[in-house]
Amino acid sequence: MALQACFIAATIEDVPLYNNSLRIMKFWSLLLRHNWRRYANLIPYILITMSQFVDIYFSKEPMDAMIRNAYLAVLFFNTTFRAVVLCANRFEFEEFLERVRLLYNDLMKFEDIWVRKKLQEITLAANSISKVNLVMGTCSVISFLMYPLFATTKVLPFGIYVPGVNKYESPFYEIFFLVQIILAPIGCCMFIPFTNLMVALLLFAILMCQVLQRKLRHLKDLNSQEARETIVWCIKYQCQLMRYVNTINDLTSYTFLVEFLAFGAMLCAMMFTLVTVETISQMLLICIYILMIFAQSSILYYYANELYDESMNVANAAFESDWFNFDISNQKMLKLLILKAQQPSAILVGHIYPMNLKLLQSLLNTTYTYFNLLRNVYK
Repeated sequence: MALQACFIAATIEDVPLYNNSLRIMKFWSLLLRHNWRRYANLIPYILITMSQFVDIYFSKEPMDAMIRNAYLAVLFFNTTFRAVVLCANRFEFEEFLERVRLLYNDLMKFEDIWVRKKLQEITLAANSISKVNLVMGTCSVISFLMYPLFATTKVLPFGIYVPGVNKYESPFYEIFFLVQIILAPIGCCMFIPFTNLMVALLLFAILMCQVLQRKLRHLKDLNSQEARETIVWCIKYQCQLMRYVNTINDLTSYTFLVEFLAFGAMLCAMMFTLVTVETISQMLLICIYILMIFAQSSILYYYANELYDESMNVANAAFESDWFNFDISNQKMLKLLILKAQQPSAILVGHIYPMNLKLLQSLLNTTYTYFNLLRNVYK
């Protein structure tokens, strides 16, 4: 890949790591602006989410239909919760993204060509993941809306409850169907960009760890004074990395907790529905549902796990720098850095559990256990 000229982001919207996601959030007034669009998407979604849970409570439909409606209700709740978190913490998110912009510009101005090349690589990766997620989100929306066409009974794309109204009678059925066709793409614009933004931020944090490692591994090539200056820089940069990860946790930890609980429930529900559907077309659509929720969660857990591992490698890189050949002053500073690096930078779920592949595996095992239990009860 050819190395591009040094690019400096003037505003947070110019940072190519996440500018596509930020534009969508800005359009729907979740970040960077406050206008009527915020209420045009949030109010209907809050109402429709409440309506879905009420519909499940009063539902007399078969179990498989109820489980599918419950899946969609949880998905809508998760989508609405993400949007509310963004709006409620708008200024905190924008302040954090401004700090990311400054850190991004600092790396773009690095003399080390390797750093600038890696920055372009993660930018390309973040944009590619963003596009794939948007395509998957679009396919999922189409699947939601197509499901009634292949159902053996008259159903809506997702449950809804209106007191005193039979939702399956004409013209109410057609009106509700049209409303849901309009709302579904809006939900995709609220859900997917949040994931893309988090992936971009995780990729940048991983690069920060790798920059630290590269600096530390090259200490042995420097004289005592240059090594001291580099170690001081690394300690300061390590503090910036820790502050960076702590800010992500402050803004998103409880969101990830809600999604952790919702992911297991939704995956279990869809796996159960998969064994109860009556047509091949319905089975294919549900497979798309499962693929979407699994991909959205697993990609976050994968990069959070990478961040965890790379932050642990900072201490290894410092140890590999032949620190015992430095003078006493440099040794003390390097030991301080190693000591701080012993506590890895981790994205936390509910400020308790580190988000990594081990936690994801535990969740999948638990989900499969409950799926088997539910299937046996159904039989």
